[in-house]
Amino acid sequence: MSPPTDGPPPQTAAALTARLDALADPGHAEQLQRFFKTGPGEYGEGDVFIGLRMPQIRAVVRDFRELAPGEVESVLASEVHEHRMAALLVLVEQSKRSLKRGDLAAARELSDFYLAHTDRVNNWDLVDVTCRDVVGEYLVASGDVEPLKRLARSDSLWERRIAMIGTAAFIRAGRPEVAFELADLLVDDGHDLMHKAVGWMLREAGKKDPTGLDDFLERQAATMPRTALRYAIERMPAERRADWMARRASSAGADR
Repeated sequence: MSPPTDGPPPQTAAALTARLDALADPGHAEQLQRFFKTGPGEYGEGDVFIGLRMPQIRAVVRDFRELAPGEVESVLASEVHEHRMAALLVLVEQSKRSLKRGDLAAARELSDFYLAHTDRVNNWDLVDVTCRDVVGEYLVASGDVEPLKRLARSDSLWERRIAMIGTAAFIRAGRPEVAFELADLLVDDGHDLMHKAVGWMLREAGKKDPTGLDDFLERQAATMPRTALRYAIERMPAERRADWMARRASSAGADR
């Protein structure tokens, strides 16, 4: 028998998931099942956790950055949430590397792969941790906003959230107007997770362009969901927050 080597692990789905499974914590998994609403009728219904924390997943992913698309796809097919997170983080690492070396073709392939598998990006943390770097940053580099607009019109909650959170890359690049544009498309979304996403990105865009945020609120504050408004204005001085909330409260039929 050959002696073991200290080289990198085999770049396979089986090797990656085995490393993750070895870190499983059943007690923490129970907590995560509740936190991510995995019960019947909840947004994460049927999702399965093994109890890993994000630093653990990231540490494992560092050894699997060369995972081929077919292997990533195999990991994404797993019912285990942390497996899917690891697969998506591999895409993040590969996309960052492609964009750093100016390889837009490779970055586009990774973004397209991500968007072809949104049925596996099926909880809010999976979206929030990965979509900016895989989808958003490529779209900034290519100058194309249309894919986000298409996602905003999707019947899928997770695709709509990708559309909104994906604007974080544009905000970081100094183009907060993209976030305001997507927020106009999504501000009336009926799901609480979208209220939070819209409000969060509005707040971040407002840091770059306070006037743009004020203009958005002038149009929408009276009727937008209360949660979205509260997220959008939470960094404002108390007096200004009170003013915006008062405008909403005074609007006839504003409560939803």
